[in-house]
Amino acid sequence: MPDKTAPRAPRHPIALACLVLLSGSALAQTTSDNTNTLPRVEVVGATPVPGLGIPKDQVPANVQTLGDKRLKQTQSLNLPDAMTLLMPSANVNEMQGNPYQMDVNYRGFTASPLLGTPQGLSVFQDGVRINEPFGDVVNWDLVPRAALANLTLMPGSNPMFGLNTLGGALTLQTKSGDTHPGTEVELQAGSFKRFSGELTHGRTLGENGHLFVAASMLEEDGWRQHSPSRVRQLFLKSGAHVGALSWSLALTHANNDLIGNGPLPESMLAQDRSQVYTRPDQTRTTMSMLTFNAQVELSATHEISATAYLRRSRNATLNGDLNDAYDPPAVPEAGVEHRTKTAQHGAGLALQSTHKLAAQQITIGASHDRSRSNFEQSEAEGDLDATRAVLPTGPLQVDALIHGRSRTTSVYAHDLVSLAPTLQLTLAGRYNDTRVSTVDDGRVQLGLPTTLDGEGRYRKFNPALGLTWQASPAVTWFGSLSQGNRAPSPIELGCSDPANACVLPNALQSDPPLEQVVSRTLEVGARGKLARSLNWNAALFRTVNADDILFVSNGLAAGYFTNFGRTQRQGVELGLSQQLPGFGWSASYSLLRATYRSATCIVSEHNSTAETSPNCSGEGEIEVSPGDRIPGLPQHSFKLAADWQALAALSVGAQLRAYSGQFLRGNENNRHQPDGAGFNGSGRIGGFAVLDLTGSWKFGKDVELTAKIANVFDRRYATAGLLGANAFDASGALQAPADWRAEQFVGPGAPRAAWVGVRMSF
Repeated sequence: MPDKTAPRAPRHPIALACLVLLSGSALAQTTSDNTNTLPRVEVVGATPVPGLGIPKDQVPANVQTLGDKRLKQTQSLNLPDAMTLLMPSANVNEMQGNPYQMDVNYRGFTASPLLGTPQGLSVFQDGVRINEPFGDVVNWDLVPRAALANLTLMPGSNPMFGLNTLGGALTLQTKSGDTHPGTEVELQAGSFKRFSGELTHGRTLGENGHLFVAASMLEEDGWRQHSPSRVRQLFLKSGAHVGALSWSLALTHANNDLIGNGPLPESMLAQDRSQVYTRPDQTRTTMSMLTFNAQVELSATHEISATAYLRRSRNATLNGDLNDAYDPPAVPEAGVEHRTKTAQHGAGLALQSTHKLAAQQITIGASHDRSRSNFEQSEAEGDLDATRAVLPTGPLQVDALIHGRSRTTSVYAHDLVSLAPTLQLTLAGRYNDTRVSTVDDGRVQLGLPTTLDGEGRYRKFNPALGLTWQASPAVTWFGSLSQGNRAPSPIELGCSDPANACVLPNALQSDPPLEQVVSRTLEVGARGKLARSLNWNAALFRTVNADDILFVSNGLAAGYFTNFGRTQRQGVELGLSQQLPGFGWSASYSLLRATYRSATCIVSEHNSTAETSPNCSGEGEIEVSPGDRIPGLPQHSFKLAADWQALAALSVGAQLRAYSGQFLRGNENNRHQPDGAGFNGSGRIGGFAVLDLTGSWKFGKDVELTAKIANVFDRRYATAGLLGANAFDASGALQAPADWRAEQFVGPGAPRAAWVGVRMSF
């Protein structure tokens, strides 16, 4: 949603308070009523499609925003890095060990680039949903950070944002030449042999046109062994304002090569935190997306908006894993090399009409999205060298060749009604109709029978109701009820049988069907402004998922998807911020209680309680009870950030984030205990706190030196983990299968690092 501003009477300074607290931008002091200076109201999108929005102080939820100036100030490497530093209730899991492959968690829901992670957040760029069709994953390395103008994080199961909006929606708006003119070059280098560069250029073309270009690159060796990565991003946008018509055409392109070597057993971690378990773990991705946006102002109160897109991506992975069948001398190959190729093609169109009346603003719209995916997996057995890299010795065999299609048609409506000058009612609803089909091309080509072919249809109407009340200039109350849904993706439909666990990226099986997830959110809260520009907010939320899709691990890389009765995420968000001349700060606290609300049996053979429950008689099963906490999510989080203009040319900043401990995947019943023999590890990881420092020195208006120190105190911590079987001793030597130990694997956080850079403006 593009930023739009409009004059508004100063009787509502709460809008300015929300702007500071949620976006972190500077707050100008409010002038008295007898001056000609009027406050300006920030507008956010009620839907993903760019166009007329609504004032943020009339959104019945704890919506958060960030602008490009704040992103630049923290010197964030990418979007997940910025969110974990600045956004309450957001944290990351570094399971994969690559800064561009982090899981982003918000209120207990996840947007991740990794297959096997249940997805619960939708992400949009200029109105286009960028969750990939095959697995609903989000590839953060494809987001052009240098081109981002602002982002909005809309909490809850907001139906206006379509499928996969179970816990929230993240909308990204890119820069344009008319809003971000000028040229800027930034270079940075430092730890891990990292070198990065960015170039942005914006300008107007004649009286009506505009052009914006952003190009960026990054190369690094990584802080762990054998983990170099390369990122290349390009963004181009051109458009014009001709009378009542505004339009833009944008191209996003990326060509990246990432290596993230995954979690490490704690026994090996104690010897050397930089080593890897098995390797390689490489992901190569190319993506091109063409986005067209247009708005036509039919009158001062009526606007038509349209978004259309084409998206193409190719992804190839190379994973060196342990061979589960390793049993010398019968099966002497200790390793297996898994390769996958995924080609995805997507296209879509959305149309909406927004009409402002005397006491309400009505938006109606429709969208259609379709995609096709081709997935191929192959494997070859091999040996492990001294660095635990897999060296294939056998032939490459194709395990799966799958073709999938999906089509989603939606219609929606949103009505913001002013019941009184300080009281607004929000009514919204969306109907989604999704079809997912799969074809087992591999078996068809061989003339063999298949049971994987099929088509599923998922239909759902999702309503929402909200209320906001500006009780006084110091406080606004809000509350909302909303519902969203997510249809299973082909990867989840094809990997849902406990008897045929999948290695991810995985070979699809003919498995039991999955139900769509239905999510319902209740949220109440308040926000406001106290004396001396002190801003505050508070929110209570509860989200209940029916038929939640979870990935259950029964080993280091294997597992299956399953529907799980009900799950619940509930919690509290508290925030404070203040902007004074030359100094600004913010603090936030989040309490999250994410639990299972149904009893069931799941496979977790490396859990010490496996096969001990009378209610779960299957091989390797554990019993999960209502109230057990969902793994991978800290219960408490606290963030503190400050920026100080120490001198006219010198500014310094600090960002502190602290999290409590969490349970590991595989310990879904929270009852795993080590016995020092067959089972090791506590089944959880401890809490931690990390401090980052930033600084910059300006030489005139056009040159700025920057510096950043991450993890200042060199804390050793982990952000995620799972229970699995460790085939190596503490020194990394391969053991006989009979000596493999049940142990916990964790994703270690990066050590202390520092970078310096220069930023030049023209």
